[in-house]
Amino acid sequence: MRGPHNFWRLVRTLATLERTGAIGVVLDAFGAPGSVRLSARVLGWPFKWFGLKGDEALPPVTRALTVLGPAYIKFGQILSTRPDVVGDEMAEQLKYLQDRLPPFDSAIAKRMIEEELQVPVEQAFSEFSEPVAAASIAQVHRARLAHSGQEVAVKVLRPGIERAFQKDIDAFYLAAALIERLAPFSRRLRPTDVITHFEGVVMGELDLRLESAAAGEFAANTAKDEGIKVPQPVWDFSGRRVMTLGWAEGIGLADLAALDAAGHDRKVLGTRVLQLFLSHALRDGFFHADMHQGNLKVAASGDLIFYDFGIMGRLDEYTRRVYAEILIGFIRRDYRRVAEVHFEAGYVPADRDIDEFARALRVVGEPIFGMDATRISMARLLAYLFEVTERFGMQTRTELILLQRTMVVVEGVARSLDPHINIWEVARPVVEGYIKRNVGPLALLRDLGKAAQVLGRYGPRLPALLEAALIRQSNPTPPPVRRGTHPVIWMALGGALSLGAAAFGVLLGGF
Repeated sequence: MRGPHNFWRLVRTLATLERTGAIGVVLDAFGAPGSVRLSARVLGWPFKWFGLKGDEALPPVTRALTVLGPAYIKFGQILSTRPDVVGDEMAEQLKYLQDRLPPFDSAIAKRMIEEELQVPVEQAFSEFSEPVAAASIAQVHRARLAHSGQEVAVKVLRPGIERAFQKDIDAFYLAAALIERLAPFSRRLRPTDVITHFEGVVMGELDLRLESAAAGEFAANTAKDEGIKVPQPVWDFSGRRVMTLGWAEGIGLADLAALDAAGHDRKVLGTRVLQLFLSHALRDGFFHADMHQGNLKVAASGDLIFYDFGIMGRLDEYTRRVYAEILIGFIRRDYRRVAEVHFEAGYVPADRDIDEFARALRVVGEPIFGMDATRISMARLLAYLFEVTERFGMQTRTELILLQRTMVVVEGVARSLDPHINIWEVARPVVEGYIKRNVGPLALLRDLGKAAQVLGRYGPRLPALLEAALIRQSNPTPPPVRRGTHPVIWMALGGALSLGAAAFGVLLGGF
């Protein structure tokens, strides 16, 4: 429930960071200026003893995020993939948040399964283990189906997780409102819209029926892809709070020593992680949006195994083309074209100087080329990107939040496998392949075909609508026609004729 009472939750968050010693560690990791450090300590110290204590055996930041709740844990999972931002030591500590959180009692899990599936656990599963992994949302048990003998993973939501998440989100809404009121310049970042987007993503993650559907769709999309395995959902044993997937054995992507001992080539894996993500985002417009190491394993064959489909991203075809053109512009170091795409898509206000924007983008891209990845400070690069967005009045695009966040995480995962990886070189073949298939004359012809299909669906209605339009033009008091229909049809006909002429021109140009 939203309201002023959430102010206390924000105070307690700051107090917990102070009490656990996390606040100093975080400010050091991000290189915060002295004024920010002083303000944080002044605001946090008086309330220190109201903060939550947490598990003293854990490092400060991990301890604070764990005790604060699931929404904070999600944030920590993202940071765990970015040692170039928070430092190697903190990133290693935060990996604890990926799949090694304290599990809840198996007896509770079994009771929840029986309530959800309306069948005794012993009747559904011939084997059922203690938790093999536990994260912020749910925990996983290894089991075997009684009727078929298939080995499966059974995912069960944490008790009370919906209410816990809602409390965090309510406090975040208050924080966003305070930020917008106290710092008007932040409104271009649309903090409240960002929290609304986050809430929608999280609420979807808390319904495992939707995750089962996402797993099935993702498996279908990637069935012919090389180097990837996606466990299939078992629908008969899945519901809102319980999900059953086929079991896939593998080594966790965070266990570098085990990967090396098994003879896996980490450079190949790093390349595969990045290229698979780009392929799914561009080709399918449907991608895994929570690709931290806890959700990825490596099979004995070297294939990547994907888990946890609670957070998935979708991109419409236009956005995919814009994203691809931006990427290919950076890859080819054509910063003018990158700037043009931003203006064409409306990402930058039209009254800004396109040449100045192109020059600012060059500052972002050039340090990456020809430089060893280990020497690139992603924290400094992100800070400069933030300056650029502020300078050119760029607003947050909520439809791109998941894509941008996942890109940051995926690059971090790839770097953890291969510290010297160059993301632009790895991305080039995927992006160029997409551009070749989806931007240009062939893409225009496909678009024309889709436009014709849409127009064809109105075919049976066209004669009557055309007649009604003509009568209305010649009669001051036309018979009643559904408002707004015939202008749309005229626009569609005009658009179809224009597209047809364009297609004809393209075909002529090809001879």
